Amino acid sequence: MTDHHNQPSAAVNRPVTEDDMFCIGRLGKPHGVRGELGFQFDDDIFDRVDADYVFVKIDGLLVPFFMEEYRFRSNETALMKFEGIDDADAAAELTGCDVFFPRSMADDAPDDEVSVAEIIGYDVVDANSGQRVGAITRIDDATMNTLFEVETPDGRLVDLPANAELVKDISRQTRTVTLVIPDGVMDL
Repeated sequence: MTDHHNQPSAAVNRPVTEDDMFCIGRLGKPHGVRGELGFQFDDDIFDRVDADYVFVKIDGLLVPFFMEEYRFRSNETALMKFEGIDDADAAAELTGCDVFFPRSMADDAPDDEVSVAEIIGYDVVDANSGQRVGAITRIDDATMNTLFEVETPDGRLVDLPANAELVKDISRQTRTVTLVIPDGVMDL
């Protein structure tokens, strides 16, 4: 019998939603015949907080899956085996599904380990005025200068520089990133 010390809470009186989670990766093709799947991840939070389960988005619903075992193949890939998924056919049904992690469990990770995947959806607060600027919808790290794509309350998308000197604070509790916003950047 497996001891699930961090089981999904049935005490929550509402369905689990994507607001309660953040996407950490995507399941790939089955590997072998035992039900293992390739897992391309952006965030190894499942390993850093010693989680027992993750959520897999199947037909629009977030379904908890307990991890039987996993082994890393690189810094971005692992082979994942879920309880109850015992052959390649069952594993194939999960191919291409996004994997989510509960924000509440990420709170167990050290504050200096907030990941890029985790801050999608966080609010950006202007360090100078204390005002909310908008919510982070995407992080563009394709170039040397990382940018937060932020959706403002009026629906505009604004790219804000996200270098370490400008990020003053990241809070899991308030789901905010306090950022020094250079003059004129909001007008671009």
